Amino acid sequence: MSATASYLARRAAQKERVRILYRRALKDTLNWAVHRHLFYQDASELREKFDANKHVEDLDTIDRMIADGEARYNKWRHPDPYIVPWAPGGSKFTRNPTPPAGLSYSYSTD
Repeated sequence: MSATASYLARRAAQKERVRILYRRALKDTLNWAVHRHLFYQDASELREKFDANKHVEDLDTIDRMIADGEARYNKWRHPDPYIVPWAPGGSKFTRNPTPPAGLSYSYSTD
């Protein structure tokens, strides 16, 4: 692999890690916000933090910044995040599971 190809592959991996980190942090911000207007303010501040470093070009510096951001995210993650009730881990997940195969119900009105 040439130097240019390895550089582009590393940049693509970094961009993906930053995208994942931003989305996780944004979703976690919603867990901490009590009201929507507070979330919008916190989301705006989060975006400003990411945008402040978008012009950094040194690959090692970017890797270090991503690692610091991931460590900060893991440290400040919400201990009891909101889970949509019908999603896996939610309170309504598989509340009414489908009946096992082979069972038949008779609904006669005799």
